[in-house]
Amino acid sequence: MIITIDGPAGSGKSSAAKGLAKRLGFEALDTGAMYRAVALAVLRGAVPESSPAAIEALLAHIHIEVPHGRVMLNGEDVSAAIRANEVSQAASRLAAIPVVRRFLAAQQRAIAQGRDIVCEGRDQGTVVFPDAACKFFFQADRMERARRRLGEQHATGELGATLESVLADQDERDRRDANRDTAPMTAAPDAVLVDTTHLTAEQVIDRLEQDVRRCLISSSTSSTS
Repeated sequence: MIITIDGPAGSGKSSAAKGLAKRLGFEALDTGAMYRAVALAVLRGAVPESSPAAIEALLAHIHIEVPHGRVMLNGEDVSAAIRANEVSQAASRLAAIPVVRRFLAAQQRAIAQGRDIVCEGRDQGTVVFPDAACKFFFQADRMERARRRLGEQHATGELGATLESVLADQDERDRRDANRDTAPMTAAPDAVLVDTTHLTAEQVIDRLEQDVRRCLISSSTSSTS
């Protein structure tokens, strides 16, 4: 069974996906981490982001694995390295390049095949897994999202970040995600909209778990009828 959670940065997707997966006994897939891994490889290789052909050539030599919450790039654990702000910004830019999205969508489908998994990102319910059993799309107040992102950056040692700088980066990322030609960020028609602005992480997971368990009951009833 595949469950998708899409939405903008700071809306709480990652913590919700991990928490929901734990409660259900599912696996969790952080697709954003996969984009960061590609971005890290591009930065390390000094590959020009303006050259899709050069990026495609690099992708042919990239192998990404996500075992137990870690991120492995060609056998190297890059779980910490991909959290740098420079990598995050590059990942957002590279996500607008069709060849990168196609490459990672194929990787994500391969990882999820035959598994019970919660996949979070920006196009999981619309492009990567349009037939997912349960779909959610997260929303949250712009300022609240920025405050959450600032807290995350400070927690990882990026003490130079300010609310203003995080907000500016967030707005730019939202613009890119919504307006890119390939797989723009939008809610799937059958996705459940969840506003996380005034909810704690536990309240969000409670809400998702209730919906998913109803979905499981409905699927079980349909399969036996």
